[in-house]
Amino acid sequence: MSGTRNKESAVSDDDLRDLSPKIAGLWRFLGRELKIPQQTLDRIGSNNPEEVTAKCYQSLLYWRKNSANPSKQVLEDARRAMNIDTEERSDSSSDGRGDHKVHPVTEQQRLASSSEKAGMWRYLGKELHIPKSVLDKIDMKPSREAVNRCHDVLRQWEQTTSEPPRLVLKQAQQKVNEIYTGLEKKLARALKMTYKKQYDAIQPIPYIRDRLYRIDRIFVEGGVKVLVAGSWERLTSYQDILKDKRATLLRVIEGDPGYGKSTLALEFAYDWGEGVKGSPVENVRILIILRLRQLGGVQSIYQAIKWFLLSEENVKVSDIKAVIESCHSVKIILDGHDEYPDRDSENQSDIRKIVMREMFKNLNVSLTTRYLPKHYDQSARRYKLTGFDDRARDEYIRKAVVGEAGEQAVIRVKQKLKDNPILSDLCDVPLIFVMFAHMAHEKGDFRKFNTVTEFFLYMISCFHHHLLSKTRDTNVGQMRRFENDHASLDQMAFDGLSKEHQQLSWSEEEVRRQLGDDCFEYYVRLGILIKEEVAAGVEIRFYHKLFGEWFAAHHLARLLAGYWNPSVLEYVHPYDLQYLYRFACGLSQDSSERLLNYLRMQPGGDKFTILCLLEQTGDEDKFVNVVRDLCKKTLKISEDDNTLMQRSTLQLLEIASSHSVPTVCLHLDRCLSEAVTTGGNLLLNSRLHVPPSSTLETIEITGKDLDIPEEKMVGLLAYADKCDELKKLKFNDGCMLPLTVPAAHIPSSLKARHISVRYDRGHGLVYRLDWGSDQWVVPESSKSRSLKVTMKDDDSQLEQQWCVRELELASAAGVPISCLQIDGCLLKGVTAGGNLLLKSGQHLLPSSTLETIEITGKSIDIPKEKMIGLLAFIEKCERLKKLTFKGGQLLIPVSVPAGKIPPSLKTRNIEVLLRSLEQLVYRLNLIAGKWVKHGSGTAEIRDIVQLIRGTENEWRVRELTRASAAGIPIAQVWIGGCSPVADQSGSTLALSPQLSLPILSTLQRLVIVDNDWRMDNTEVVGILSYTAQCTAVKLLVFSGQTLPDRVQGAESTLITLRSRNVSVKWDDIGNPTKYLNLLTGRWENEGERDQRERHEHRERHEQQQ
Repeated sequence: MSGTRNKESAVSDDDLRDLSPKIAGLWRFLGRELKIPQQTLDRIGSNNPEEVTAKCYQSLLYWRKNSANPSKQVLEDARRAMNIDTEERSDSSSDGRGDHKVHPVTEQQRLASSSEKAGMWRYLGKELHIPKSVLDKIDMKPSREAVNRCHDVLRQWEQTTSEPPRLVLKQAQQKVNEIYTGLEKKLARALKMTYKKQYDAIQPIPYIRDRLYRIDRIFVEGGVKVLVAGSWERLTSYQDILKDKRATLLRVIEGDPGYGKSTLALEFAYDWGEGVKGSPVENVRILIILRLRQLGGVQSIYQAIKWFLLSEENVKVSDIKAVIESCHSVKIILDGHDEYPDRDSENQSDIRKIVMREMFKNLNVSLTTRYLPKHYDQSARRYKLTGFDDRARDEYIRKAVVGEAGEQAVIRVKQKLKDNPILSDLCDVPLIFVMFAHMAHEKGDFRKFNTVTEFFLYMISCFHHHLLSKTRDTNVGQMRRFENDHASLDQMAFDGLSKEHQQLSWSEEEVRRQLGDDCFEYYVRLGILIKEEVAAGVEIRFYHKLFGEWFAAHHLARLLAGYWNPSVLEYVHPYDLQYLYRFACGLSQDSSERLLNYLRMQPGGDKFTILCLLEQTGDEDKFVNVVRDLCKKTLKISEDDNTLMQRSTLQLLEIASSHSVPTVCLHLDRCLSEAVTTGGNLLLNSRLHVPPSSTLETIEITGKDLDIPEEKMVGLLAYADKCDELKKLKFNDGCMLPLTVPAAHIPSSLKARHISVRYDRGHGLVYRLDWGSDQWVVPESSKSRSLKVTMKDDDSQLEQQWCVRELELASAAGVPISCLQIDGCLLKGVTAGGNLLLKSGQHLLPSSTLETIEITGKSIDIPKEKMIGLLAFIEKCERLKKLTFKGGQLLIPVSVPAGKIPPSLKTRNIEVLLRSLEQLVYRLNLIAGKWVKHGSGTAEIRDIVQLIRGTENEWRVRELTRASAAGIPIAQVWIGGCSPVADQSGSTLALSPQLSLPILSTLQRLVIVDNDWRMDNTEVVGILSYTAQCTAVKLLVFSGQTLPDRVQGAESTLITLRSRNVSVKWDDIGNPTKYLNLLTGRWENEGERDQRERHEHRERHEQQQ
C-alpha cells in the first residue's frame, strides 16, 4: 500500500473518540476481534470499573499503538465480524409466530443496545414496562454512565419478562428512536431560536439602543494563537479553534477584557443557526452556549440549559439530559469562566466537573476566560485572542461603521485614529476600537487625546450628552448631577472588584438602595448598567467590566488623595484589572506616585507601572524619576505580552533615551522577527519597530527556533553600533547564529569600543565573538565549566554543524564534555580515519575531553561493522569512560567478536552499556564480547513480550536472546498469528522466513495464539521439542489452533517435559480447556486430568510406604 493510502486510512484520535460511545458496551467483543490479548482487556476493565466508554477508548488506543496495520478498514472489518447487524436482520425477517423464543437476547446484543441512544434509558425502560420505582433505583446509583444505566434496564427486563425477547427489544428500540428524533429536533430548533434573538440584537455602543446589528454585520476576525510546545503559534481563522485536530476535547480560549470572547461565542451560534457552509459547527446536531456569569448557584448544567436557553419551550430537564447523553454530535461553549460566580467554589457543580473533564469526557467543550481557571484539566488545548490588527480595524470600519458612506468616510475615521497615536494600541482591543470607530464617524468635533484616561472621559461624556439630547425629561438638572456625582456607583464598583472573589453583578434591590432610584434608572437608560436574567431572578451588571474599572478607578483616586492604605488593593491584581490602575493614575495626577510605588513592589509590576506612567501629564521631574527607577532593571518585551504591553515598554525606552536616562538592559524574549528593517530598526513579531537607543547598555535576545543567518547577524551588529552606550550583546538558547561572521561586514567602531558579543547555547558554555579572528571562542571565564551536547534527528543542518563545532571548541580549550547525546538515526557509519560520519555528511572527530557518549532513539540498526567502528572511535577519545545505548527497538548485535574489540578499552575499564525498553541494563563483556547483566540487583522481564505477525519483531527477538544469555528470567512470550515452526532439531522457532527465535534458557511461559492454524502432528512435536530445550519453561499454551487428538513420535520429548513438571495446555475456542497427558500424548479435559493426577499421587504414596 502506498504511503498516501496509509495516511488516508489511518485511525485518528477523533475517530476513536467518536466510535467509543457508539459501541461502548461491546468493547470486549471488539477487542477480541482486534486480537487484543485477554490479559490486556482484563487490565483495562479493572482500571475503569464504571466508565464503559473509557474502557472502549483505552482498548482502541492499545490496538492502534500495537497493531501492525491500525487502519480504518481493519477496524470496520472487526465491527462487521461481531455480526450484530446480521442478528437484527434475522429478527426482522421472522414472521413473529414463536421463532423468537429460540433467539433470546445475547450479551453481545444487550451491550450493543445499551450503547445506542444510551441517554434514552428511561424511555426504553418505560417501553419495556419496567416500573418507575425500579428506574428511579437505577438512577440513584452513583458515578454511572448512561450506557451503564441502559445495560441495567435490559438486565432488569430480562429477569422479569416472559415475552419473546428479541422482537420485543427491537420494537421498543424503534419506538425510543422515534421519540429521540423528535426530542432532538425540538431541542435544536428551540436553541437556534434562542441564539437568533441574541445574535440579531448586537449593540456596539451602550447608549445607542435604536440601532441594533446582526452579528455577521459587525463580526470581524481578530488574531488568534494556539499554544504548541510552550510557544504561541498564529492560526489563520477563528474557525481553526474548533477544527484543530491536535486539540484535546477541552479547549480554553483566553483573551483580555474587550477582546471579543463573547462575540466569538455568538459568531459560532450564528454559524450553527444559519448553517454557514464550511463552519466547524455546520453539521453539529446540538450546540450549547452558556454565559457562565448567569449560572451562580446552579448545580446542574441541564437545569441551566432549561432556564437560560429553553425557558419558553415545553422541554423537560430530563429530556435535555437524555438528548445530550444520546447524541453523538454535541459541542458546548462555556462563555466567561472568569465571571462565573462559583468559579473558585469547592462545590461539585456540573461546570466544575466539565472543566476538570470529570463530566462530558467525550464531548467537545470550549471555555472562554480572561485567565486560566484555578482548577481545570491540564491536558486542555489553550488558545488566545490577540485583538485587532490594521486589517481587522479597516474591515470593521467598512463593514459596520460607514456602510455606504463611501471611501472618504473610511479615510476620515482612519485619520482620526492616526491623529491619536496614544489610542493606537488601545484600539487593538476590539471593544474599545468599536466604540472609537462609531464615535469618530458620528462626531465632527472628535478631538486629540494624550492619554487613555482622557479618551474614556470624552467617551463617557458622549454617553451623557447623547442621552440628555434625546430626553424630554423636565428634570434635566438632576440628570446632569448624576453625570458628575457618581460616588456611590464608584464605591459599589470598587468594592465588587476588590474582593477576593470579585463581585460583578448585584441584585436590583441592592443597587437601588446604594444609588437611589433616580440615579439607578439614569445609568440603566445610559446603557452603562444592564439588567440580566440569572438563576435567582434579575441582576444588575456593568455593560462591560471595563466600565466597572472606570468607575472603580474614581473611588481609588479619592482614596489616593486622602488616607492611603495599600491593603485595600490586596485582591486587585494588575494582570486582571490593569485599566483600573491606569485610570486611577490618570484621574489622580497629584497623588498617583503612591500607586506607582505600590505597583513597582508587586511581582511583575514594572510592566504595569509603565502603563500607568504613560497616563501622567503633570510634574516632569517626578515623571523622569520614575522612568529612572524603572530603567535600573531589565526592560523585557516578551512574546507573551500583548501589543499594548510591548509598545508601552518601547515608549519607556524612547523616553529614557530622550531624557538621557541610562537603561541597564533590554531583553527581547521570543519576540524578535526579521532582526532588522531597512531603517535600521529591530522588527518584532507584532510588527512593532525598536529604534536604536542612545542610553541602552545591554541587549539580550532569547529565541524559540529563531534563525539568524549571516546577513541578519550583520544587521544586528549594525543596530548595536547605533546604540551609543551599548556594552554587551547577548544571544541565549533558542537562537541559531552563523558559525562565522565576515570581518568585512563588522563595523570597525564595535571593535574599537570593545563591545562584548556572547552566545549562550544552553549546553553549559558561553561563546564570545573574538574581534581578532572574527570567530567564536571559549572565553577564559567559561573554561571551568563542563559541556553537554545533544544532537537530535530533527535538528537543522546548521544546528548539527554548531554541535560539531562546539565539540571541537571545547576539546581545543580543554573544557570537559560531560556527555554527547546523539540520536542513532544520525549515525551513518565510521570513516577510514576513525571519525563518526553523520547522515548530513559532517565528520565528528574524536574528542580528547569527551567523557560519555549516549546513543538514543527508536528502531535504530547498529550492525556489527558499525558497532566495531564505534568501539574504535571511543578508543581515540582519551577521557571517555562510558558508551551507552538506550531507547526503544534498538537493533544492537547480540554479541561482538572479541578479537575486534580494541585491547585498550579493557585496560581503561570503559563501560559499554545497553538500556532496554524493559528497563534492564546490560554491559558488554569486553573480553568475551558478550552482553551480561549489569549491576548486582535482581532483573526480570516481567511484562509479556508479544511477537505478532506483521510487526517489527527482530528487536524483540534480540532482546529476548540477550536476556537469556545474561541469565535474566523471562516471564512470558506471547506469539500471535505467526504460525511458528520449529526446525528439525527443535532448536529455533521460525517466526518468518527471515527471523527465528532461538532457545531461551530463562523463559518461564510460552503462549502461541493463532485462530486460523490447523496444526499437524509434526508441527506440534516441533514446538514441544523447542519447549523441552527451554529449560526454565513451566507452561506451554496453545490457543485457538486446531490440534491433532494425540501427539505421536515424541516420547523422549514428553519424558523430558514430564520430568520438569511442565504443563501443556490447549485453549480451544468454544470448547473446554484441555491438557496434554505427557505419558500417553492424548489430550484430557480438566476433570480427567485431575482424576489422573490424584491416582498418580496415591500410587506414589503407596510406593513410599
